[in-house]
Amino acid sequence: MAGPAELARQRAGLGPEQVGHLQRLLATWSLLADLCFSDLLLFGRVDTPAEDSRRSFVVLGQIRPTTNQTAHPEDWVGRELTVDERPLVAECFASKAIVDGIVASEDDAGPIVEQCIPVVVGDDVLAVMARDVTRAAGRQDGVLERTYIDVFNRLARMIAAGRFPFVADDERGSVTPRVGDGVIVLDATGRIRFTSPNAVSALHRLGVHENAHARTFADLGLADGVVRRSFASPRIATEEHTRGGDVTVLSRVIPLMHGDAVDGGLVLLRDISELRRRDQMLLSKDATIREIHHRVKNNLQTISALLRLQGRRLSSPEAKAAVDESVRRIRSIALVHETLSLTGGDDVAFIDVVRPLVRMVEEGLVSPDRPVRFEVLGDGGTLSSDVVTPLAVVLTELLQNAVDHAFPVDASGRAVGDGEPARVMVELIDSGKRLEMTVTDDGVGIPPGFDIDTTAGLGLSIVRTLVTSELGGTIGWSLGPGGSERPGTEVRISVPVRR
Repeated sequence: MAGPAELARQRAGLGPEQVGHLQRLLATWSLLADLCFSDLLLFGRVDTPAEDSRRSFVVLGQIRPTTNQTAHPEDWVGRELTVDERPLVAECFASKAIVDGIVASEDDAGPIVEQCIPVVVGDDVLAVMARDVTRAAGRQDGVLERTYIDVFNRLARMIAAGRFPFVADDERGSVTPRVGDGVIVLDATGRIRFTSPNAVSALHRLGVHENAHARTFADLGLADGVVRRSFASPRIATEEHTRGGDVTVLSRVIPLMHGDAVDGGLVLLRDISELRRRDQMLLSKDATIREIHHRVKNNLQTISALLRLQGRRLSSPEAKAAVDESVRRIRSIALVHETLSLTGGDDVAFIDVVRPLVRMVEEGLVSPDRPVRFEVLGDGGTLSSDVVTPLAVVLTELLQNAVDHAFPVDASGRAVGDGEPARVMVELIDSGKRLEMTVTDDGVGIPPGFDIDTTAGLGLSIVRTLVTSELGGTIGWSLGPGGSERPGTEVRISVPVRR
């Protein structure tokens, strides 16, 4: 089933700005349905040739109230109706005015009281919002019911005048108060004229126990900037009121207008203390995880420094090389934890690890006598840390293997070749379910009969174990596309990733 925006574009022929206005209306109409205790249907004109008038209206949206029983238990969205089936809607489109009347129900539940409100922008009626309620579902009117209906009628007149919904609202957070959470009605001066029972309870939680009638927020000891900001705009404004560290009540102010002037306001209150407590717990957990990653990174760097100190005391070239390799492996893991400490959570953009890791290898292994140019293509997407950590070690081993073996040196330590800088390219491709990582060099190529499963080198053994056993991936080795002297080597790593 197409959504309201798609129906408005395809079936009603509305443009982007018109669709945007309807979307802003739909974002607020759960409030409207609860205020009027009625179902709301949004009708658009079917965009058809003039000679084809069999289908006149299409239902773009539907909502049921939480404050009353529904008049339409079935789903009407996407349904097309004729003028004969909805004469009041047709009259509303033609007159550009609010129309009241009676229509028959389709399930013999009795007649439906219908009020049709034109949704106006400029001089155009974009749609008609129909308020439907069965006579059998009528409520006995008390002060609360009469107040809610009066507020709805004021908002309906604003919709018909093209003044509601507002173009831009002051939205702070994703929590939206509902009518059932608590309602306060203000007059044009910002004084309270009505307070629902749930609103009284919300004020009590904020420490306000006196009678709020004819008082302003400031008189009650509450911050009144949200009311002043909403009335001055005029726009919807939100603000959180706190008491101590345990109680947080969200207020959302909707200005009620008569012509160009604000002549009142609707305030919705919602106790969000539990939500904010959970937010604080999440923030605390996130900060704890970041701190853990930061401390692990520091500990790994300490171990790396100790190994470097030990390496300086060694006289054997083989022992020094082994220590240097261990230092690079540890630093690659530390780099992952450093990235996680900055991003938070357990996921990290793989490119944020790859680029500094390549720089680390470049700084540690490349010299003016042995120039190697590194290049990184792609980004690899966002991966969980249990995939990134072994992949970082694998990439370090492959880069070190390329520098050590793909580009041989002579007895003086200078690179053997045609004088052109050696190149190593890392390419990352995120296919959604798998990460493809290819490391390509333009060196001497792999020796005849090479098999990673039988190699005795520690670095390649680490690569094989991490890729095939820990990550459940595959490794492929082949000669590169170069010439006979420097054919190059291409290593292809493919691992499944968990999002």
